[in-house]
Amino acid sequence: MNFNNLMLLDAQAATGGSGLIIILVYVAIFAALYFIMLRPQRKEQKQKAQLLSQLAVGDSVRTTGGFIGTVIDIDEESATVIVEFGNNKNCRIPMVKEAIVEVEKPEDAVSSASKDEKK
Repeated sequence: MNFNNLMLLDAQAATGGSGLIIILVYVAIFAALYFIMLRPQRKEQKQKAQLLSQLAVGDSVRTTGGFIGTVIDIDEESATVIVEFGNNKNCRIPMVKEAIVEVEKPEDAVSSASKDEKK
């Protein structure tokens, strides 16, 4: 074998090894993206689903639009909620459950108010 053939074999061996390294780098990048982006997003979706499943009539809610109101009726079939805003009994708006961002139970409001009075 001459010198050129040896150089060619060395170049091919180096290329095969670097191909494996490139694949390992891509796998590491996708694993990092999963743990940084996808996993927390799924955890947040589970928490929101649990929050909406525990929604009951009389709960105080905050919507994605920033409105705060009280749940009047829940329709599980169409996944809609009727919310009453403010003291005006005529301001009742049906909305999709997913538009609810935050839920406060009446018991939570009472217990936090009693804690404030004790101080």
